[in-house]
Amino acid sequence: MPTPLATITAAGTKLWLDSVDPDLVALNRARGITGATSNPIIISDLVKTGRYDEELVELMRGQGLSDEDAAWKLTDRVVKHAQEVFYGTWKDAQGNDGYVSFELDPLLEDVANPLPHDERVERYVELGTRWSKDHANRMIKVPATPAGLDALEELAARGVTLNVTLVFSMRQYEAARDAIWRGAQRRANLDEFKSVYSIFISRVDVYTEKFVPSLSPAAQGMVGIVNAKQMWLANQQFWAANPTPLAQEIVFASTGTKKPSDPPWKYVEALVGSDIQTNPPATLEAVETSGRTFRRTVDDMPSPEVLAEIAAKVDAKHLEQTLMDEGLRKFADPQKALLALIAAKRAALAGVA
Repeated sequence: MPTPLATITAAGTKLWLDSVDPDLVALNRARGITGATSNPIIISDLVKTGRYDEELVELMRGQGLSDEDAAWKLTDRVVKHAQEVFYGTWKDAQGNDGYVSFELDPLLEDVANPLPHDERVERYVELGTRWSKDHANRMIKVPATPAGLDALEELAARGVTLNVTLVFSMRQYEAARDAIWRGAQRRANLDEFKSVYSIFISRVDVYTEKFVPSLSPAAQGMVGIVNAKQMWLANQQFWAANPTPLAQEIVFASTGTKKPSDPPWKYVEALVGSDIQTNPPATLEAVETSGRTFRRTVDDMPSPEVLAEIAAKVDAKHLEQTLMDEGLRKFADPQKALLALIAAKRAALAGVA
């Protein structure tokens, strides 16, 4: 009998891991997971274990790097290790799978220390170009902020493989897609053109419980799924009309449930059958031990009445702005925490020197 995760991949969904922890990468690669993603929280958690202390000593003492440069050098190494694990998948898929995402500096969006818009755009382009160089199966993760969106065309034109993150609305998705497509058309050819769009899901349902409590029981808790499926369908239609050698895909992200009464596979189960899911380690574990068989559901929608209610009651503009404001706070703080953690490691090392 196929395992629960195997039934998901058999239905057409690529499963990626929301971690680059080497142990979790190895475990989940053996289960059929074919890609991964990184962020500062993941790197911080790894640094806290102490397993990278020797590397930090080498970076800080041996190479004389600052806390910030040491953080990025370590992140680069950890992501590169995951890339090596998935490189065979990337090669076998001819560039359609096997990627590891590398998140650009979240402090570019620090609300406490804002940079001028044009400077942020320039930095996204500079960093995306730098961190993607010579990495066949690395995706550069850029947020769908005003500056991030304005950097996408140039990044795509330069041949950077892109993962647009913090996408909550159709407006963001369309702006990102159109910018990347403009950039791609500036390339000599489209042979290696690849982009994905990470739609955040569970945070949407947290938003509606707080801001749209009048939703009926049939609609409450479904908005994140409906929102993601509508963008998935729009993506299918756009690229069918503008075919490319590699697939331009939706990533169903933020699939860990926030509500204790929801089964941990709620979002996983609702989005089976196409494109990519990036799932937290605990979600993958819950799915794999569930004993369930999963089928294609990505085409299924609630009743017309529920869809009409969601369209009438949920203000997409307010939803996007609220979740982006929250997302940007969550975006920058983990990077600050990582830098503080490395500074503490440096101080501890100095104390035993």
